[in-house]
Amino acid sequence: MKIKTLILLVTILSFSQGQSQDKKWTLQECVEYALENNITIKQSELNVENASIDKLEAIGNFVPSLSGSGTLSSNTGANINPVTNAFETNTFTSFTTSVNMGVNLFDGLRNLRQLQRARINKVLNQYNLAQSKDDIILLVANSYLQVLLNKESLKVIEKQHEITIEQLKRTKELVDAGVLPQGDLLEIEATSADELTRIVQAENAVQISLISLAQNLLIKDYEIFDIAEQEYLVPTAEILEKPINEIVNKARQSRYEVQIAEQNTLIAKKDLQISRGSYYPTLSAFFGYNTRWADNDFLNRGFTEQLYENDGFSYGLQLNVPILNGFASRSQVKRNKINVERTAFQLEQAQLDLDSNVYQAYLDAKASAEAYEAAQVSVKAQERAYDYAKDRYDVGLTNAFDFSQSKFRLENAQSQEVQNKFDYIFKLKVLELYFGIRIANIKL
Repeated sequence: MKIKTLILLVTILSFSQGQSQDKKWTLQECVEYALENNITIKQSELNVENASIDKLEAIGNFVPSLSGSGTLSSNTGANINPVTNAFETNTFTSFTTSVNMGVNLFDGLRNLRQLQRARINKVLNQYNLAQSKDDIILLVANSYLQVLLNKESLKVIEKQHEITIEQLKRTKELVDAGVLPQGDLLEIEATSADELTRIVQAENAVQISLISLAQNLLIKDYEIFDIAEQEYLVPTAEILEKPINEIVNKARQSRYEVQIAEQNTLIAKKDLQISRGSYYPTLSAFFGYNTRWADNDFLNRGFTEQLYENDGFSYGLQLNVPILNGFASRSQVKRNKINVERTAFQLEQAQLDLDSNVYQAYLDAKASAEAYEAAQVSVKAQERAYDYAKDRYDVGLTNAFDFSQSKFRLENAQSQEVQNKFDYIFKLKVLELYFGIRIANIKL
């Protein structure tokens, strides 16, 4: 029975390991995993929680304060009797209790401004969280596309090497038949050796890009990590048909960089209002209730009776008028004025940077589109040139060196096409991001 259980356990573990090793990560899975595990995002989420606590604390400033206290003590010797307020040389036990409440009636509107500031700060941290998510998703998407690019580049070299192997066999037959010289065979062999070297380099590039993607996802199992291979078609470029001014205006409304700068400006203005509140008097109201009991009460009253007959109330208003505090309030107001100006400049700079980035992204996307189209034309031209060179080589009208150069130019054109394709896809998605399409909704 134990042997059967052990065999079953080993089988389950082997199956689980096989399933883990066979897992191929899609882009969507990579994005979701990054959003759940990225440390920067987790820290931003904690900042949002802290902002919620600050808001709750600001609301609490409007709630009256309430406290209660009680003291039970035993006294020996000369002490003040809490009931008679007379010195007595005796041993007695006493109990005093009180309840106090206070409420802020006016504090220069600082509590109101503090609540407004807390609300703005919560929105700011929510924007920061959203910005962090967009940055991480964009980073993951770029890393994912880099893996795809390297894999496609590897396939191009491997495909060309397969052609070289076939040509090597054909050349050997022609050399053995005396149709071609021995030098042509050596040229093809050299080409094959060079391709093998570049295949190794391309395989290393794939592994390095996979490790980089795994690190962005905080995955440590580099050896078994791999992505799902599928055909990524070039998306439609409808956004490139839109006027650049429309894209810029949409970016100003939707981009978190500007919204974050706007919230920082609002917070700076609230800080200025809060600091100005220290110029005004503060008015508060208070109410208190207290009572006491002692076991040496000369009237021999009971505990409840003493508490009832010895109680008292206190209530009133308290006004504090600021006169001079070493210019601390005035200095803080001046600092906050400077900070308002600083955040206004930062907002203006954020808007300028956004406009510049949108224009740059627009031009990059158009240039990458043109480059991809040119690469496609180049591949077709090189394919025709290669077919022509192959036909001439097969009948002995050209040498192996010229034929190898033709095949090399075709390989370079195909590699450039792959690179331009994924570069175009990424830059197009960046432009869509500026247009207000969130990264999470962008499909590759």
